[in-house]
Amino acid sequence: MSLTVNAKILGTGSYLPEKLLTNADLERLIDTTDAWIVERTGIRERHVAADNEFTSDLAKVAAERALQAAGLSANDVELIVLATTTPDRVFPSTACLLQNKLGMTNGAPAMDVQAVCSGFVYALSTANAFIRSGQVKTALVVGAETLTRITDYTDRGNCMLWGDGAGAVVLGATSTEAGIISTHLHADGRYEEMLFVEGGGTCGLGQSPKMRMQGNSVFKMAVNTLDAIVDETLQANGLSKSDIDWLVPHQANKRIIDATAKKLEMPTERVILTVAEHGNTSAASIPLALDVGVKDGRIQRGELLLMEAFGGGFTWGSALVRF
Repeated sequence: MSLTVNAKILGTGSYLPEKLLTNADLERLIDTTDAWIVERTGIRERHVAADNEFTSDLAKVAAERALQAAGLSANDVELIVLATTTPDRVFPSTACLLQNKLGMTNGAPAMDVQAVCSGFVYALSTANAFIRSGQVKTALVVGAETLTRITDYTDRGNCMLWGDGAGAVVLGATSTEAGIISTHLHADGRYEEMLFVEGGGTCGLGQSPKMRMQGNSVFKMAVNTLDAIVDETLQANGLSKSDIDWLVPHQANKRIIDATAKKLEMPTERVILTVAEHGNTSAASIPLALDVGVKDGRIQRGELLLMEAFGGGFTWGSALVRF
């Protein structure tokens, strides 16, 4: 009788650029106030990559820290899945650039996943499938973004949201109950005009890429969709709300996170919140928040985590993990 193979999180890591952009800094750029930003988003500051820092550079530091936490070297990794919406180049993939920067020479496959803010959940699900099928035993999953490079700082409605950063986890095959229990992924491309990047692709050649968002519409859609993904995840695993130890959500907006926590009947102290310090780092936000919760000792081995995200596409998804 064969044993069930699970993908267990062996180590976590993260990296935030040194430069800070505070709400006070934004007050000098646009017609806004710290109070207005905090009331609507919960964000107080965000990190900005240096001119010579690229998405792969942020990913490298986060990955190295995750590998160190897992007690592994880069050449122990048999798969890299990197989630980003701000790649260094059109190609090669940022995952391949990361592989080179890590000094990997073992020929392990490396690929990017593009699902915007849901990217890390998509990447985690992809790596989990590789491990559960027996194709690999160890995977590096990274979410990394330099969103400030595509932020329009004349757009008062959303420029205060975005920050740069990277988070990573190392997954390893295990026959124990710990690991990724289930993932749930969805997309609906009919809503592309509510949240998108203008320019930068083949339909916008010559245009400098900038994010555009219909904030109120996205907010409503996100709250309703995340409500549904919470129900779907619990029902699929025969769980009740009280079984979840920690909510580790995408850090888009504190009001959206509060709504999800309320749905789970989960007190604030059981939610990992980093949005005030990180802003919205898209695919990097969940692994960044996870690493914060692990490193400060709140998240303990054996506890049940619910990760969930909603992003442009629209895409959305969840991952239920026994840490």
